[in-house]
Amino acid sequence: MHFDAMTLYRAGRKAQALGIPLVPKILRRLNLYLHHAWIPERARIGEGTVLGYGGLGVVIHEAAQIGRHCLISQQVTIGGRSGRPGAPVIGDYVRIGAGARVLGNIRIGDFAVIGANAVVVHDVADAAVVAGVPARELRRERDPIQAYLREHSQSALAS
Repeated sequence: MHFDAMTLYRAGRKAQALGIPLVPKILRRLNLYLHHAWIPERARIGEGTVLGYGGLGVVIHEAAQIGRHCLISQQVTIGGRSGRPGAPVIGDYVRIGAGARVLGNIRIGDFAVIGANAVVVHDVADAAVVAGVPARELRRERDPIQAYLREHSQSALAS
């Protein structure tokens, strides 16, 4: 077992659920020192979601919700916007490129792809590919499941 940022987050979340005081705070700090990642145990992250390069430099808002089987690359920020309430809600199977910023009370649809260094401040539709500063939709996948499987070489899971 390796101690990447997601492993430490999940351990902290489990300790919090069990009502063990202090352990979540220690694990959150350990995550900060080892991976330069800030992932509060109060953030909700779905099963199968992975962090690129062990979560190096990832920052996640404590009220953020992230779906299942997402890929969040290094140096990504999923956070609020100054003075505005709310945090992002990210769907399932979303891929977020390195250095991207997803900010504010917005929703990212299932199977969306966010390009590297994009700054997303508006909702993103299901299966949309966005990039730029501010992020704009480049296209939408007609068959997002097949595109996802093709890119991950898992065609056996297409059913």
